[in-house]
Amino acid sequence: MTLIKSISGIRGTIGGKAGEGLNPLDIVRFTAAYATQIRAGKKNGSNKIVVGRDARISGEMVDQVVCGTLLGMGFDVVNIGLATTPTTELAVTMEGADGGIILTASHNPKQWNALKLLNERGEFLNDAEGKAVLATADAGDFTFADVDKLGKLTRKDNYIQKHIDNVLALDLVDKEAIKAAGFTVAIDCVNSVGGIAIPALLEALGVKHIEKLNCTPDGKFPHNPEPLPEHLTEIAGLLKQGKADVGFVVDPDVDRLAIVCENGDMFGEEYTLVSVADYVLEHTPGNTVSNMSSTRALRDITLKHGGSYSASAVGEVNVVAEMKATHAVIGGEGNGGVIYPASHYGRDALVGIALFLTNLAKKGMKVSELRKTYPDYFISKNRIDLTPDIDVDAILTAIKGLYRQYEINDKDGVKIDFPQGWVHLRKSNTEPIVRVYSEAPTKEQADKFAQAIITEVRRMAGLS
Repeated sequence: MTLIKSISGIRGTIGGKAGEGLNPLDIVRFTAAYATQIRAGKKNGSNKIVVGRDARISGEMVDQVVCGTLLGMGFDVVNIGLATTPTTELAVTMEGADGGIILTASHNPKQWNALKLLNERGEFLNDAEGKAVLATADAGDFTFADVDKLGKLTRKDNYIQKHIDNVLALDLVDKEAIKAAGFTVAIDCVNSVGGIAIPALLEALGVKHIEKLNCTPDGKFPHNPEPLPEHLTEIAGLLKQGKADVGFVVDPDVDRLAIVCENGDMFGEEYTLVSVADYVLEHTPGNTVSNMSSTRALRDITLKHGGSYSASAVGEVNVVAEMKATHAVIGGEGNGGVIYPASHYGRDALVGIALFLTNLAKKGMKVSELRKTYPDYFISKNRIDLTPDIDVDAILTAIKGLYRQYEINDKDGVKIDFPQGWVHLRKSNTEPIVRVYSEAPTKEQADKFAQAIITEVRRMAGLS
């Protein structure tokens, strides 16, 4: 059994003894700690917290415990039922709530679930807020409400439609252009809430022909739910048969979007944000942000449109903070996470689909042709296993000095920008590992960059 406590939320495998997995006792403890911190710093004063969940098998159990705990803490609960992560984020602001909890373990397998914690803006808690929740949970420092001050439960099942309405109202979403294009769209929603939201969105956008794969929201994932190429053979096969113009794949909570070309080739998860940003920048020039481990192609596209690109530390909350600081018009993460402030500050596959289809319709291209208009880069992902006694911070400092002639970003580990690519080193917070990400115009060059740095790190650590 596993229980992982972090500033972004609490996740774990279902079952086990208290403290060993995500079981009812631990769910109560962390929910009560969150409620305590929300009460201490609440800004809206609505006394409401929104709760939404994906379709995981454990979702109903976790939902019951979370809602009951919040009521016991004296908060009114707006339970929106089966809902995507971005739907829940929007619901927090639409309700004027003091916060929200999303019950989802994102791309983790079915035995996992999690509590993802939101502030009154429908955004993930920052570092200080997250640490305060963890400290409160560890101390058990919370007080439940008296009988006359218990919260009230309200159920609202129309928030996916409200989310779709929000997407349709965006200036750069052109429903008529999409409808006129007559697209046939294939989707794989991994038997979670995407199976409810994505078909409804496509129908609202005027798409009449939808090839549905795994759209029953029962939490029985038919394949590994992370939308990586090796897990998407079924939809790729469908596209190879000429059954659709484009394929969309989402993860269980629908904040990540992978795209499949009409010939069955992967568009590339890194290029979901690149393509959407290209369309947005074409009509609303401005700045962009992605995290330090995302493709350089976003920077290239941004500069082409006369904007400025910034790289944030890894993590959605860091991307959002950098977007606000630089007034970015579009941003996100290279895992298919599109953040479009005109809608809200959260990764949103529904927004990504609507903007991508609009761009595709207006350009009159095949998806594979559109992909060829963007710079080609390849990312290599590696890791270095160290021993607990090795001073990783000292090694990263030495690497900075060794490559000081190049552009260095040390917001999150060390990223070295070479003329033809980059290498990003990040240490793990939980084990003696350094993750090494590299990118270059060819796979061979990306691997070469990575291996050169790995050799230096191993030498410095006395492992070579």
